[in-house]
Amino acid sequence: MNIDFRKVNNYSHFCKPNIIRMIVKNKYFLLLVISLLLSTLSYGQSIQGAIAIGTNLTQVDGDEMYGFKKFGLNASAIAIMPIKKRWAISVEASYSQKGSREYYPPEVDPTKELPYYDLRLSYAEVPIMVHFTDKGFLTVGLGMSWGRLVGMKEIEWNIQTDASLYSGHYNRNDINGIFDLRFPIYKKLNLNFRYAYSFAKIRTREYNNLAGDSWKRDQYNNVLTLRFYYIFNERKNYSND
Repeated sequence: MNIDFRKVNNYSHFCKPNIIRMIVKNKYFLLLVISLLLSTLSYGQSIQGAIAIGTNLTQVDGDEMYGFKKFGLNASAIAIMPIKKRWAISVEASYSQKGSREYYPPEVDPTKELPYYDLRLSYAEVPIMVHFTDKGFLTVGLGMSWGRLVGMKEIEWNIQTDASLYSGHYNRNDINGIFDLRFPIYKKLNLNFRYAYSFAKIRTREYNNLAGDSWKRDQYNNVLTLRFYYIFNERKNYSND
């Protein structure tokens, strides 16, 4: 039995060594990660350190496909600075994989090969959040992130398109608004849910159908994230007010 390992699944593509190479090439992202780690060690108890890892469920609004069908990795190094009482500010250095996937097309074309569409976007991101903790249990956060596109691949009708990191098809920058929930599940381990949406379009694309009609759509990243969130030197000292 012959197996084409190139088509095993879309998630395994993300886990190849070229992910590491893409991040290493972005020296500013690496510098931020190192700075977060050093600041956590230097300031001891005044800044808390954390790591988070989990999965993204993503779609691209405006691509004529619907549903959170694309899986991707989400991993972060985090510095948390507690402020008054239950409030804190956090800065992250994150690697986040986004995109879109649809096996069947909106219109059947017997001359083309399935799957219909698979978009893979990899970002180095810097989320900045403000958090409020309700009596040491539920932590709610709001913020925004700047992301830099560090890798991409677009497949249409099972053929790779000419879109690339430097082709200009996709905006290299992605600014997101973020809503975040976190609660403890075991000692310093937390479960973290996050929703993020692009403030600005990542692409404008023209579409057409078999009838000859054409139209343009602006596209935006739409991301649900579920991850484990571990705080190394967490302090729980909340007043009753």
